[in-house]
Amino acid sequence: MTRERAARFTYVGLDVAPTSLVGHYRLDELEFSERIDFANVDSLQRFGVDALAQLWYLLAGLSYYKAGAAHEVDFGETHLDERGEALIRASFLHGLGEFSFRNDLDLSDVRFEGGRRARWRSPAGAWLDPERVLIPFGGGIDSVVTVESLSSNLDRALFVVSPASGRFAPLEATAEVSGLDVVRATRALDARILQPDERFFQGHVPVTAMITLLASIAAAASGRGGVVMSNEHSASVDNLVWHGRGVNHQWSKSYAAEVAIGEAVGEQFSDDLRVASFLRDRSELWVAKVFSTLTQYHHVFRSCNRAFRQNVDERASAWCGECDKCLFINLVLAPFISRASLREIFHAEPLANPALGAALATLVGVGLDHKPFECVGDPHECASALVHVAAQPEWHDVTHLVDIASKLSAPPFAALLETQGESRVPAHWLR
Repeated sequence: MTRERAARFTYVGLDVAPTSLVGHYRLDELEFSERIDFANVDSLQRFGVDALAQLWYLLAGLSYYKAGAAHEVDFGETHLDERGEALIRASFLHGLGEFSFRNDLDLSDVRFEGGRRARWRSPAGAWLDPERVLIPFGGGIDSVVTVESLSSNLDRALFVVSPASGRFAPLEATAEVSGLDVVRATRALDARILQPDERFFQGHVPVTAMITLLASIAAAASGRGGVVMSNEHSASVDNLVWHGRGVNHQWSKSYAAEVAIGEAVGEQFSDDLRVASFLRDRSELWVAKVFSTLTQYHHVFRSCNRAFRQNVDERASAWCGECDKCLFINLVLAPFISRASLREIFHAEPLANPALGAALATLVGVGLDHKPFECVGDPHECASALVHVAAQPEWHDVTHLVDIASKLSAPPFAALLETQGESRVPAHWLR
């Protein structure tokens, strides 16, 4: 059906309590609220933390803005400094890039108004300890590798976000293996946005950026001076180009987003609170190689998105073995873990499934479509992994795998195990 865009989206206000946030929004005449409850944090009502909460509030609004894709956005009385505004504007344009593409809505026409600049104030973070860090943890190979590779001299804790419908079992099991303390946030989206409504536009929002800001709030409220993300080099690679702009499903995991978030946080805390991705200069293959040695996690971790649905009844209890994410994780681990061991982990063989041949071809860049709208590596990394795997005797019977590999021109496998590009990681996270 043809949907009409809303006229106006308004940021109504943010309530900040010692351990909770409630954001209020209006889309034309519809009212929405989102609530975050923190556990194992000190008070959110500390100098400077309120400014981070305002940033989260603005970014979280995209979950409700998208329902109507309004022509005008009113920031109201929300505190909005220069770099914070730059982050929010980029989030509307690029964080909603996939949403715009799928719905054929060019959001470059959105008009912004409102918001207020605070009087200049000195950065507020003297109580933050740079040796104490918080690690947003999703239970996949990326965050596991960060946890196990980060300097053990640091005081480390995990940060886990759960929906109000209940915690994710595989994530909790993987976190338990780490043995680290957990700081938590429970996210209660407005019930109206979770229900099917033919009036609403649907699509992807920059969730990782929202989680990064929630982690920054939790860190600052608890005296921690670092937020350690787990986003690799390839997260910056676009899926496609549309209206002259790159569209990246993983924009909120990209280097551009990391810099924008870091600058917006730094506007309030200078260098007292560092937000950076530990894996930024690493490839997916490097991460997979390190993960292959962490055998204690092999039978508890999960990266299949079907295990992380909001509705508890819809969550898969095991790897589905069919989706792009299952196929990708199987592919990048295959150079480092035996086929028999992979079968025990996945209870399936996505790489050997001929029905997934077209999906595999797309992953490695020779399919008929663009890179999947999933958190997967770039086609060059995938191609290099496939060429390497196809040369292994234990995979020679998988004819479609060998056939696709024969068509590829891939970068050298060893080169992808070296550092890749820039990194903002401070030296004390590495020693």
